[in-house]
Amino acid sequence: MDVNAQDTALVITDPQNDFLSESGVTWELVGDSVKENGTVEHLEQLFKAAKANAFDVFISPHYYYPTDHGWKFGGTVENLMHEIHMFDRSGPLNMDGFKGSGADWLDVLSQYIDDGKTIIASPHKVYGPESNDLALQLRKRGKSKVILGGMSANLCVEAHLRELLEQGFEVTVVKDATAGARHPDLGDGYLAALANFGYLANGVITAEEAVKAMQG
Repeated sequence: MDVNAQDTALVITDPQNDFLSESGVTWELVGDSVKENGTVEHLEQLFKAAKANAFDVFISPHYYYPTDHGWKFGGTVENLMHEIHMFDRSGPLNMDGFKGSGADWLDVLSQYIDDGKTIIASPHKVYGPESNDLALQLRKRGKSKVILGGMSANLCVEAHLRELLEQGFEVTVVKDATAGARHPDLGDGYLAALANFGYLANGVITAEEAVKAMQG
């Protein structure tokens, strides 16, 4: 994939405390993978490189509002997220209780996200961007290629990869800027995602390779 600031964007899914902070509600499941991959450090490298080289940065966040807890059904992890109040916010039209919550950005990344230039899409609600405006925001800025990272590998990252490909975007995944849950019955989500990244994406690279590509 030819990377350039004119038609290529950095897209990060769910750079939020509930996934990336040791105090997050999923840390017991994802923490080992996050630490082994150096996910936080690699995400920061991507943000720095994108900002330094005039690449537009897009965030696809995951939020749940009180009314979302009235859903009548859901999948395995979807139900779990509701049960543990993952990504909860007090409502769509206010920020009460947001700062420092599980839904907030990881503190070390917030300086890049809250700089007034990063495009924050409306929230996705299950895993993929079908329910938010990410594709619209990308197209409105002339972007046809995506460098993709964030959380978590086999859920939101893979779902974004699949939908963006279906929408006609070229997508390269940064494999060490993500991580996945490990569960005794469900398995290793990161390893499952790596196999699918290889089958699906236009490229699967490291953060170091992504930084070099953005630097030209």
